[in-house]
Amino acid sequence: MLVRKLLLVITSLFFSVLLMAQKADKKFQKKIEETIQGFNGSIGVYIKDLKTNKIVSINADTIFPTASMVKIPILIGIMNKIDKEELDYHQELKYRDSLLYAGVDILGSFKDTERMELSKVMMLMLTMSDNTASLWLQTLAGKGTRINEILDSLRFKDTRVNSRTPGRESNRSQYGWGQTTPKEMATLMEMISKGEIINKERSAQMLRLLGRNYWDEQAVSQIPPDVFVASKNGAVDESRSEVLFVNGRGVRYIFCVCTKNNKDQSWQNTNEAWTLTRKLSKLVWDHFSN
Repeated sequence: MLVRKLLLVITSLFFSVLLMAQKADKKFQKKIEETIQGFNGSIGVYIKDLKTNKIVSINADTIFPTASMVKIPILIGIMNKIDKEELDYHQELKYRDSLLYAGVDILGSFKDTERMELSKVMMLMLTMSDNTASLWLQTLAGKGTRINEILDSLRFKDTRVNSRTPGRESNRSQYGWGQTTPKEMATLMEMISKGEIINKERSAQMLRLLGRNYWDEQAVSQIPPDVFVASKNGAVDESRSEVLFVNGRGVRYIFCVCTKNNKDQSWQNTNEAWTLTRKLSKLVWDHFSN
């Protein structure tokens, strides 16, 4: 109990210092506002220059569906178990057909009783955004209930797992698998990049895993390939979102864009939200790198 109270105090102080240190980049904010004007849906953007602490914040405290961005909180839940030695990063797991989440996932094509290391299941969740792997890991992490307790202890009030989590049925009906805000998801990524989630060792492991994203054709595609990017996307019919930590060529920033109520629900690369995401990502990179 004492440790939990100390953690809450430390985290609260962290957010207070963070808030005081942040400064609005009004000129750049206006440019972003002009870029997103006319989007056929709801959009939120949060950008932070980690070198100057200047920010752009547009609907950044509005709640959006996470879609597959929820896999970052699931990752934290698994790493928490590993750090407590309740799970081992390289332990062997047995896949069962009952774990299958119907779709086109790699893990779902496995035969019943096939074995696989926990680390590789984590890779599938983050690199391939494999839903069967993700739901399996959500259970191993202590289910959504435990993951939400961790998020609460870190002072995140809106970022939550909803799916398969008792008491969150109405939230799931509204937001799906998970929910977040652009600012909270960006802050979560920032804390990982700074070694502030669990500890430096576990944060470093998480950052490496998040740096191997197969789904790199939207915001990530606008970053030069020799620059390190840790990212996670989320996409369902009415919502397309992405969060990035970008570090290289003297540039270091966090960028998160979330959308919902999207009129364009197509799955081609020309989708309005994806097109806007690429445009915003290029704008942000050019702004910080020039």
